Amino acid sequence: MPRTPQRLNKVPEVTIYFWIIKILCTTVGETAADFLNTNLKLGLTRTTLVMSAALIATMVFQFRAREYVPGVYWLTVVLISIVGTLITDNLTDDLGVALETTTALFAVALVVTFAAWFASERTLSIHTIYTVRREAFYWATILFTFALGTAAGDLVSEKLSLGYLVAAVIFGGLIAMVAFSHFGFKVNAILAFWIAYILTRPFGASIGDYLSQAPGDGGLGLGTVVTSALFLLTILVLVVYLAVTRKDETAPNRKDGNGRHALS
Repeated sequence: MPRTPQRLNKVPEVTIYFWIIKILCTTVGETAADFLNTNLKLGLTRTTLVMSAALIATMVFQFRAREYVPGVYWLTVVLISIVGTLITDNLTDDLGVALETTTALFAVALVVTFAAWFASERTLSIHTIYTVRREAFYWATILFTFALGTAAGDLVSEKLSLGYLVAAVIFGGLIAMVAFSHFGFKVNAILAFWIAYILTRPFGASIGDYLSQAPGDGGLGLGTVVTSALFLLTILVLVVYLAVTRKDETAPNRKDGNGRHALS
């Protein structure tokens, strides 16, 4: 009897590679936005327009893909991390909105997105992103996590004057607590995933700021160019590795030696 075709997931499996690249992307989102805005002197408005256009173009390829494609997916994540950072920076730097307000605003936007996603699909799992609507909810959620993480990270490190290193330790500790609660006390996997995903944004951003900012500002002084190039190169190496090995593909997406999907 013929089998019903498997619908292929559009996002990667959650492995150690996923979390490493995600944190690297958050760091690049912070340092690359600073590089374009300050070093290239594009300004926040032009930088936002350029990166938003690049994100939209990449999104077209991501939505048109029939399955998870590592290069396209992670390029989308890098760009959406930059755009999410720029959205918060525009609100705080250009419009003068307080970090407390932007943090609360994006927290509410994220909760509303989660509520709408669950009301529509009855799940928040990333293992079933195989329809346009689910993917739209997924990327809207990702955008708000980056914007929220930027605001929260800046609030802790700058507004509260705790410094970038202390902020990284705080958010890293919170991520470790989430991981422990999931593996040690069996806290719901979907809940633990999304909490950790949100926290990786301020964690990675704090690391990026700590590496790139001048010693007088509490950083190591590597600069945005060196930091961005280092992390982008690492992301590229890992994505190429995953594209070749397919270690982060969910079961229905995996292919056998003849190029056929494992469950088709």
